[in-house]
This record gives sequence, C-alpha cells and structure tokens, in this order.
Amino acid sequence: MTSALAGILPVLPTPFAASGAIDPAALGRVTAFALGAGAAGVVFPGFASEVDNLSAEEREILLREVVRTVAGRVPVVAGASAPSAAEAIGYARQAQALGIGHVMIQAPKSVGVDGAAVAAFYREIAEAVPGIEIVLQNAPAPRGSDLKPDVLLEIVRGNPAITYLKEETIPAGPAITAILKGKPAHLKGVIGGGGARYIIDEYVRGACGAMPAAEFTDIHAALDRAFRSGAVETARNLYMRTLPLLLIQANLRMAFTKYVLTRRGILSNQICRAPLPAFDAVDRAEIDAWLGRIADLLAPAASLQAAE
Repeated sequence: MTSALAGILPVLPTPFAASGAIDPAALGRVTAFALGAGAAGVVFPGFASEVDNLSAEEREILLREVVRTVAGRVPVVAGASAPSAAEAIGYARQAQALGIGHVMIQAPKSVGVDGAAVAAFYREIAEAVPGIEIVLQNAPAPRGSDLKPDVLLEIVRGNPAITYLKEETIPAGPAITAILKGKPAHLKGVIGGGGARYIIDEYVRGACGAMPAAEFTDIHAALDRAFRSGAVETARNLYMRTLPLLLIQANLRMAFTKYVLTRRGILSNQICRAPLPAFDAVDRAEIDAWLGRIADLLAPAASLQAAE
C-alpha cells in the first residue's frame, strides 16, 4: 500500500560538479539532510531541481540516488512532467520500477486548459501505468496551465489515480478551499506550493502538506509540527521569521537554494544550469544578513545528516 503524503515534502535541488556534470553523491547528502531535518517525504525532480536542464539519463541516475538514500523511510514523489503523455508514461514507469508509488505531473501547455483535453491526458497516463498514484501539479502561468478549481475537480472526479493535487496558482488559498469543498473521496489531499511563501494560509485552509525548496527543511518541518499540534502562533512566528528569505528565493530561485545549502555546509558549490537572474555580492550580503537573524533556528548540518 502506498504511504500517504503529508507534512513537508521538499523538492530537492540538483547539485553539479565543477565540470558541470551532475553530482549524485552531493544529491545523496542533500537527501540525507532533508531526512534528518524532518522531511515527511522528498520530491525529485521538480522545477526547483532544474529539471528542464537535465537529460533523461541524468534524471534516472539522480532519482536512483534519491531512492537509495531514502531507503524506504519516507515516500519519494518522482517528477514525471513531460511535453507529451508518452514521455510522462515513460518517467512514471521508471519511477514505479524503482518502487516509487507517487508521480507528480503537470499538464503540459500544449494540452491547453479545456477540462476534457486535460482529463484525457491524465487518463492516458493512469491507464498505461496501473497502480501509480498521480499528484496533479497545477502551476501558475506562464509556466503552468493555471487550471481553475472547477476544471480540476472535473478532471479528478473522472480519474481515481489522481490522489493528490499540488495547488500553486496565485492566490492558491481560495482554490484550495474550493477543491477541498468539492473533492471526491479518492482525492486524499491538497498540497501547497509557491515555495512555502503562503504556507500558513494553505494550512489554515486544509492543505495536508507543502512542497517548498530544501534549504529550510528543518524550519518548515518545525512549522508543520507546531501547526498540526495546535501551536498555531508558534507556526506563525516561524513563518514570519523566514518570509524575508523566501521572498528573495522567489527571485533567485535555485541559485538561492544552493547558496544557502552551501552556507549550511551541505553543498560545496552553487553551480546552476538553469538560466537565472544575476547573483551578486549585494545579494549574498543581504541573504547573509537575514540568515543571521534566524541563526538560532538553523541546526548544524552535521546534526541533520540522517544515517544512510
């Protein structure tokens, strides 16, 4: 039986060596950090993994490393988004062969926003990969299709394989409320996105978890625990203290994540393949200043490296 998805499920970054090649060993260290920091599951590859800049072979090698490091301790959600259903099916089958029960798939822009067309796309995947559970990722435009709640519910109701929605359109809150109000029984939950910049609103509205980037997994896991235990003010305080950094992350994306992971001693470089905004000394100084303000929340990296 596939484990449920709930809590903090970070999207892992893809580390690169100085040569520009992928660095599976470094990904293993990031995965171990996420586990030690309290992640309830991990996601790879996703947008925050620079997935658009990875070959199919690199994706497989790196996903195998994630599965090896996790060793069944928490669920792994494999990213299987692709320009066509045929490619998504290939990634989903690969994930299933590795023992992964959940794949996250965003409807490609080529399918459009018509409910029947998007439903047919997901139905083709579900029929080709029986037993897989699909997390339907609803990303905002221009990257995603920005599907509306009524369209999403139409798609989900006709496809029992879609057991979770990752809702990250802006604003996500009202959409989460509408989806949960009209959800069919087989939809197990809605997961927040948006880099945890709206996590309190998502949780108040009933989201079962969140998929932020990985650099603050320990703080996000503490926030999740506090909220679930009823210590909502503690969760709000953690959110408030991290929000300035998450706003910077919204602009610098993977470069920010890798910079912070390097400062925390988990990665050894900040190399990215994705085309990103320039990252200069002023950015570094500002990030460092805000990191200093939450230093008491950041556990030493060595204490968070889960045993492999």
